[in-house]
Amino acid sequence: MAAPLRIVFFGSPAFALPTLTALIEAPWAEIVLAVTQPPRPRGRSSRPEPTEVAAAARSSAIAVLAPERLRREATEQVAALEPDVGVLAASGHLLPTHLLDVFPRGVVNVHASLLPRHRGASPVAAAILAGDEQSGASLMLVERRLDAGPVIASATTPIEPLDTTATLTARIAALGAALLEARLPSWVAGEIAATPQEEAAASYAPRLTRDDGAIDWSLPAVEIGRRVRAYQPWPQARATYPSRRGGEPLLVAEAWPAPLPAGAGRERPGTVVAGDGAALSPLFPGRRARAVVVTGEGGLALLRVQRAGRRAVTIEEYLRGDPGLVGTLLGDGDPASG
Repeated sequence: MAAPLRIVFFGSPAFALPTLTALIEAPWAEIVLAVTQPPRPRGRSSRPEPTEVAAAARSSAIAVLAPERLRREATEQVAALEPDVGVLAASGHLLPTHLLDVFPRGVVNVHASLLPRHRGASPVAAAILAGDEQSGASLMLVERRLDAGPVIASATTPIEPLDTTATLTARIAALGAALLEARLPSWVAGEIAATPQEEAAASYAPRLTRDDGAIDWSLPAVEIGRRVRAYQPWPQARATYPSRRGGEPLLVAEAWPAPLPAGAGRERPGTVVAGDGAALSPLFPGRRARAVVVTGEGGLALLRVQRAGRRAVTIEEYLRGDPGLVGTLLGDGDPASG
């Protein structure tokens, strides 16, 4: 039996865990090192905690390296392990050329899009925002240019109407792990080739910021609905709810385009009007339009919302406690006003 492939794994968040687990369980693989981000403050305590990859690697007795940046010292540590190939899944590190050169078969990146579409830090959210019908995972050979290396293999999954970034990311993570498990041995053996990306078809998905969550009510309802789904779980779509303090955030956790009641189209975008009780899409069995926000094109039925410091609730539950939401003019959720 051939010796197992000696693999250095680069990854940090939960997205990387299915790939890490697949490699740990593969009889042909030996992970000789996991390289991840250093501990960061998390939760209300703000205590530094290790990444998901660091925790999982240590529980499997895999050595962990967690530098802020990958410098020459890290390259020397990796080179001493004589790896065959590197595997990367949402590492958060920039891999310098002197490190890439250590790997005889390069570093293979499990990327959460169908490259060359949606290169960058937020490919899953970008696919939902663009209204793409499908997304998927690509195995790409890492180069110095961002997500521009040749593609070894890809696999697709449809984007379902109710997919959020959270649900779609989880599905792509599992898809990417299965794809890597199936193709990595063949790649290392030289049995398959990588295909250069078509630069003319490339698009870029920048890193999300908190400001992205601010809802612009002048946009069409369909587009706002996509943003609600794309910004779950972060930064979350939010409006500004008028209050004595000048405004507070109202998070929109779930919403769906719906017809405006008669005459409501004359109201300003952001105005919450009473729904006519009509049934929503079959995607929401038994749910009806109770509170609809006027947008630049059509209405957006609020289905689940959250006030600051409270839990997210259905619109029916929310209106029982605050019927005054109907008739309110919601702001755009800009941090300066929220």
